[in-house]
Amino acid sequence: MPYPYLTLQSAACQASRVQSVRVYGRILPLAALLILMLTGAGCDDSDPTLRIFEKPIIFNEEREHLSLEYMKVRHGIEAESAVIDPRMVVVHWTAVYSIEETFDIFNPVRLRGRAELQDAGALNVSAHFLVDRDGTIFRLLPDTTFARHTIGLNYMAIGIENIGGSQAPLTRAQLRANTELITWLAGKYDIEYVIGHHEYQDFRGSDVWMETDPDYLTYKVDPGPEFMRRLRERLKPLEFKSGP
Repeated sequence: MPYPYLTLQSAACQASRVQSVRVYGRILPLAALLILMLTGAGCDDSDPTLRIFEKPIIFNEEREHLSLEYMKVRHGIEAESAVIDPRMVVVHWTAVYSIEETFDIFNPVRLRGRAELQDAGALNVSAHFLVDRDGTIFRLLPDTTFARHTIGLNYMAIGIENIGGSQAPLTRAQLRANTELITWLAGKYDIEYVIGHHEYQDFRGSDVWMETDPDYLTYKVDPGPEFMRRLRERLKPLEFKSGP
């Protein structure tokens, strides 16, 4: 069954007409506009650089209620709706090796198992985007909907999960897809930070860290320093921060 998808026009076509673009107060050089050209896309409108397939997980009244509860208890934020103002992208790997199995883990509203997380809230873990081994991008939640994926930083972070793990290192196609997706997100939101999940504890004690329990921490290794090094090399023109 085919999924509905969002098609984005080639950045090469846009770059041929403009020299720079202002994104949330920053002037991005032409090099930033050319990041998506790494894909080799041309200027034919039928040749998009990026497709995002919609594969939504359940987000009903109960999930919103649990999200608001989590925001209040864990982040100290009282809100009327479970939305975020994205300033960060956190890159993950799933340690689960198929799209459908990962979807089945994220789709339930309430967390199942994972005793180390249960005491922190009943809201299930999830992410906004899921990238398959071949680079196919699926959107699980709207970009600005709250998702539980990174302790202390959920309230400001878009999460990107990649199918893979220590037994299946992330692929070149996933590197390309993450580059394209983050570049696109930076054109929509004031993204200041791009980090790997394994780097989240670097933000403890910073102005952006919002976790009410200083002892609520988990050790993460994903997606690893090598993948983030390669990703940051491709995203260098956008001048994202990797730490506080």
